[in-house]
Amino acid sequence: MSKNSWNHWWPVLAVLGSVTALGVGTSLAKQLFPLVGAQGTSALRVGFAALILVCIWRPWRWALNRQQALSLLIFGGALGGMNLMFYMALRDIPFGLAVAIEFSGPLAVAIYYSRRAVDFVWLALAVLGLALILPIGNQAQALHLSPVGIACALGAAICWASYIVLGRRLNHIPSGQAVSLGLLCAALVVVPFGVAEAGAKLLTPSILLFGLMVAAISSALPYSLEMLALRRLPPATFGIALATEPAIAALMGMLLLSEHLTLTQWAAIACIMAAAMGSAFTRPGSKAAEPDASPAASS
Repeated sequence: MSKNSWNHWWPVLAVLGSVTALGVGTSLAKQLFPLVGAQGTSALRVGFAALILVCIWRPWRWALNRQQALSLLIFGGALGGMNLMFYMALRDIPFGLAVAIEFSGPLAVAIYYSRRAVDFVWLALAVLGLALILPIGNQAQALHLSPVGIACALGAAICWASYIVLGRRLNHIPSGQAVSLGLLCAALVVVPFGVAEAGAKLLTPSILLFGLMVAAISSALPYSLEMLALRRLPPATFGIALATEPAIAALMGMLLLSEHLTLTQWAAIACIMAAAMGSAFTRPGSKAAEPDASPAASS
């Protein structure tokens, strides 16, 4: 491979590596559920991720006024709700399906802000994908999906959409400061639920160490890879690469968690991925993709 070819492809590989690391980290996190529950696992992941990113970005270097601090607090609340509800969804439905449903949030935001005729195609694909997953008619019994798990995944999608909208209002704050302080605020939301669920178990040294590893793999590593790629990829390419997350999540669920999906469920994931890729590809030129839509900072 020539140097020019490598310079072209490595940012794409960095995004795919980010999504893969996120999938591996989340699959590992799910193995903590029998010990500390979904809420306890979410508390460990968000809490350690916040500490890691605060140490990396040192957000105290930039001053905040009262309005900025309030915006960050609300932004972090949406981020915390998204992480908590996503992990609660993982408790009841397969990883790949939870990600596919959650992806409807940022996709809805992208289509809403665009409002072009072609977006109705992507909207129809997304609706078809969700219809193949959601408990409509006798399908719930056929696919053995938990309504509670689906509701939590939809809640995570709404929180992700809110997180993106709120994140756009933080353009005047450095991205590293916004994400690190946002995660710190998210931890204030999530950790109390984790303590209520798992109590003193969260302080078990082996569980703390495992939680730190999960946070590093599912937050620090993917976010770092994405930040490198963001500077070198057009928004459409970044969005298309990012849209592979539902399929990679489903593969990680199959390989690491023995979660096997039906053909209908794979078709649903394909529809939602196609909608996300199509929306990214046909989106009018805009500034580079931002961390506010990044799965590393979210689920």
